[in-house]
Amino acid sequence: MIRKIGIIGRTYRHTNRYLEIIKVLIKYGFADLVAQSGLENIFDFGRKIVFRKADSEITRLSRWQRIRLVLEELGPTFIKFGQIMSTRADLIPLPLIQELAKLQDSVPPFPGEKAIGVVEQELGRPVSEIFENFSPEPVAAASIAQVHKATLIGGEDVAVKIQRPGITKTIEVDLEIMLHLAYMMEKHVAEMKSFNIVKIVEEFDNAIHRELNFAIEASNIERFGKYFQKDPTIYVAKCYREYSTKKVLTMEFIEGIKISDIEQLEEHSLDRKLIARRGAELVLKQIFEFRFFHADPHPGNVWVLPGNVICFLDFGMMGTLTRKTGELITNIVVGAVNQDTDKIIRSLLRLCDTEGEVNTRKLDLQITEIIDRYLDQSLKQMDMSALINDLLRIFPENNLIIPSDLFLLARSLLLLQSNGEMLDPDFNVTQQIAPYLKKMMRERLHLRKIAKDLFISSEELIELSRELPLEIREIIEKIRNGTIKIDIEHKGLKPMLDTHERISNRITFSIVIASIIIGSSLLVLSKVPPLWNDIPVIGLIGFLSAGILGFWLLISILRHGKM
Repeated sequence: MIRKIGIIGRTYRHTNRYLEIIKVLIKYGFADLVAQSGLENIFDFGRKIVFRKADSEITRLSRWQRIRLVLEELGPTFIKFGQIMSTRADLIPLPLIQELAKLQDSVPPFPGEKAIGVVEQELGRPVSEIFENFSPEPVAAASIAQVHKATLIGGEDVAVKIQRPGITKTIEVDLEIMLHLAYMMEKHVAEMKSFNIVKIVEEFDNAIHRELNFAIEASNIERFGKYFQKDPTIYVAKCYREYSTKKVLTMEFIEGIKISDIEQLEEHSLDRKLIARRGAELVLKQIFEFRFFHADPHPGNVWVLPGNVICFLDFGMMGTLTRKTGELITNIVVGAVNQDTDKIIRSLLRLCDTEGEVNTRKLDLQITEIIDRYLDQSLKQMDMSALINDLLRIFPENNLIIPSDLFLLARSLLLLQSNGEMLDPDFNVTQQIAPYLKKMMRERLHLRKIAKDLFISSEELIELSRELPLEIREIIEKIRNGTIKIDIEHKGLKPMLDTHERISNRITFSIVIASIIIGSSLLVLSKVPPLWNDIPVIGLIGFLSAGILGFWLLISILRHGKM
């Protein structure tokens, strides 16, 4: 959970990082955003140092390009945030998505001796007692971790993923600042209010903390391997739990060819069409059969081994679909096939959280337009990425919040299509998905499934009939005794509460200043040493501090235009 930043956090713990972020925003031509969001009020001092005009060459770049450059310069946390935002087609324009997709998560490696130090500290033994050989030079380096090749005492070649020293603290600081910036922008920048950026930052916080815990990734590898242990078309690397912790992950070293390396695939006589088909079947099996899927199957994470065998890497980001979510998706598909928009809307309202009133008439019209646009097309003609993007855009327009697992699902399907088309120009992901959707619909109407649902419903009904009289009796008893409570939330009170909080803070600040002045006066009158020109030094420091704080308070009041 991200800690909210108070006045001490803004002015002491994170001062340098705040100034750095503001400088980078100004450097890339976002002075308007800084001014609108109130970021310039975070630090009253040093504004001349921070605020300068962007270079003319930079301002010639598009706004989307400049956003990408800002994230790249601000480092690992912001790069990761941009990568996740690149999947939010419901929130951000397509040109920005295309720019964010270019974000590179590669940084210079940290020294091998530091890597060895982390391994020894985490595993509690010298490297020489665990590995027969440990290469100090990493084979890959990214913002969160880097990978070293090693050989265990038993002779097995392994890849050791080691977390960057101090990266957790860096990310924690950035997350605190990022959450505060999100609050500022939602409050002051009009176009940001509809993006729900605070909730996105909170979701990102959960995602990046899961990625920082390599023990979770180890569990994901083991679970993934159990599902596919009898499938000859896929190979899952072995995880060595005894040599893994939250910051070190040891797994089997894999040598293969990235699916994006077309020349190498051709050179080794591998079948690109077969690889595209197998890769699609494996991803769809993860989603629709196991409901546990690799959420980041980009070309760097999917390798090909001899015999056209597929191997997935990096299990830090995984998606899970609950039984209820799977059933609601099936309902939406059935409703689309039958052109039953009411069924689709009911399923969407059960699937999504809402923010404000949902205009069902507008939603009905948009869904009807999408059905008319795509349903009459053949599977070969249908563009899955366009369909998913069109679907995602209707949610924020109707105050619907899509569950995070559905975003991961959409990301996997979009990457599935792009990977397939890269390998095989004739590849069509819709034709691959169709059999799984038909199977879902058949299972939904299976007698065994209907009987099971009826049994569960009847069991819940019986339980409800047992509990209802007692619940009603308790409510009547509370009404009789006058102890019943009703919670009422008035959303329109927030601006007034914010104003009262600001007034209270200023009064408290004034009392503190007055206390410092009175205390300093007593010290001066008492001639408490040490003295300077017969005046107590501590008293002088108190008066000076009170003067600075008083001017600071006055400037803040004048800046807001209210005395």
